[in-house]
Amino acid sequence: MDELNLPKDDNQDLEPKFIPELQPDDLWDEEQDTEIDTNSEWIAQAEAEGHKAGFVNIIGQPNVGKSTLMNALVGERMSIITNKPQTTRHRIIGILSDDNYQVVFSDTPGYIEEPHYKMQERMNNFVDTSFQDGDLLLLVIDSTEPFEQYSPALLEKLQKNNTPVFLLLNKADLRTPEQLEDLKAKWMNFYEFDKVFFISALHKQNTEALLNDIIAEMPAHPAFYPKDQFTDRPERFFVSEIIREKILELYHQEIPYSCEVMVHTFKEDEEKNLVRIYAYILASRQSQKHILIGKGGKAIKQLGIASREGIEAFLEKKVFLELIVKIRENWRDDEISLRNFGYDE
Repeated sequence: MDELNLPKDDNQDLEPKFIPELQPDDLWDEEQDTEIDTNSEWIAQAEAEGHKAGFVNIIGQPNVGKSTLMNALVGERMSIITNKPQTTRHRIIGILSDDNYQVVFSDTPGYIEEPHYKMQERMNNFVDTSFQDGDLLLLVIDSTEPFEQYSPALLEKLQKNNTPVFLLLNKADLRTPEQLEDLKAKWMNFYEFDKVFFISALHKQNTEALLNDIIAEMPAHPAFYPKDQFTDRPERFFVSEIIREKILELYHQEIPYSCEVMVHTFKEDEEKNLVRIYAYILASRQSQKHILIGKGGKAIKQLGIASREGIEAFLEKKVFLELIVKIRENWRDDEISLRNFGYDE
């Protein structure tokens, strides 16, 4: 087994430029030598100014359109979007701000009924926390699938939920009005949703009306993040997601689901408007490494070209990209590997 001995990264100062949340020292009034009561004074000020802010968690089974929806609402390419299930592995934050509001969306992995690896258990944990820490839940349903096929475990969690929930019947453009009303009746018979929307996230059908109602549901509160910030994730996280997206597109069967991408070096050359990126692709077995590289390196070259083009479009800069394939056996069941890859966040 190849060992993953990563060289020291001396480019940590080149992490993406985003402003962290307020620290305790920022909430101290030196003149009065007392801590500011953020839960009363800030909220009272927000009420007076008519400003709203809150957290919206997007949940659902794999491949129902959650990432497509968040991209449609936030307006940034936040999450992987492919036609393969289980593409989102982490909880990804997308922030939408205007003068009078800020909505913090959270795109969660698709809920897996019977996890086969510890990695999938961690992915389900991200969904579990969504029932506990938001102001609003968006349950996304693929309207082309019958109610009876929905995850019993996820439905059970929904029954115990105390957060307001909007039901979103996605891919509504592929169903007749009668079919949508019939499916809506079945869901409303199961759970008393606060509102129901027929949408097409892909074509942005009815998403504007949905967004207006989401904003109306948010409580009075000052912004949680700077208004020019659109995510809490660093750029190198999205770089790794883009590379993993291209693996999903270019390889088949088990290969995409057995790989993890780790960006080791992210170095900007401002004079040349160039970003130098070195990334590791971790495979579970030697045979997968051979497939990833391909005969004469043809496959990895194709992956590199596709990944570089995607990263350049995201960063809006020229990119030098080097991909290195290494083996980390059974990483999906290894606690240390999962922690290093951010599955305990």
